[in-house]
Amino acid sequence: MIANRFLIVSAAVLFLWAGKAGGGQRGGGARGQAPPTPKADSAIDITGTWTAVITEDWPLRMVTPKKGDYTRVPMTPAAKQSADAWDPAKDEAAGEQCRGYGAPGVMRLPGRLRIGWQDDQTLKMELEAGTQTRVFRFGAAGPKGAALAGTEPTWQGESRAEWQYTVNPPRTGELKIVTNRLRPGYLRKNGVPYGPNTMMTEYYHRMTAPNGDVWLTVVAEIVDPDNLREPFVQSTHFKKLPANSPFKPEACEAR
Repeated sequence: MIANRFLIVSAAVLFLWAGKAGGGQRGGGARGQAPPTPKADSAIDITGTWTAVITEDWPLRMVTPKKGDYTRVPMTPAAKQSADAWDPAKDEAAGEQCRGYGAPGVMRLPGRLRIGWQDDQTLKMELEAGTQTRVFRFGAAGPKGAALAGTEPTWQGESRAEWQYTVNPPRTGELKIVTNRLRPGYLRKNGVPYGPNTMMTEYYHRMTAPNGDVWLTVVAEIVDPDNLREPFVQSTHFKKLPANSPFKPEACEAR
């Protein structure tokens, strides 16, 4: 109970404070030296294997919600009409079993995720759910909505990463991720839709509980002008596992 209260309070404080954190990337290195890479200048260490801890919205996350259960999602009438027509058999027949495993939905599914550095400028997140992989690239983005050369919208979209540092010592902060260019999918596996104009902004916050457990809290704001009347905000908690913990990717399921 104490740990749960700790997480809830921390998530609330995080969301109110996240946009006020100390201003993005730090300055360059000493004169004549190249600035440190994002890997070398990490605000927090989020690498390792983490498991989702589902203490809220259990019926909506541990199993596929029943058709018509759109609890707390601020859907437009068009989105509700689309969700009411959800038919997992049709998704299976069309080879669209992964519609519930895009970036806005997959982070809420049960299972483990594994985070590591792909190179000095890029973090990679592997998820057991749906055998999905997210890639977080640091550095300035191109024109708004511009794709990487030769790419099409995908389930995980394009994600730009930025460290946000606290102003005062000790040195710490947040990881901010902005994701767009998403292939249309489901916010929840029961057909709640998101469209191609969706943008998701996430804040990753690492904290240590009083008992020594290490937690990762992810606060996500999802904006979809076609399917949501207002921004949809959720917080999701992950607990760090020991090194070499099992990691067993699973196929997407429509049901």
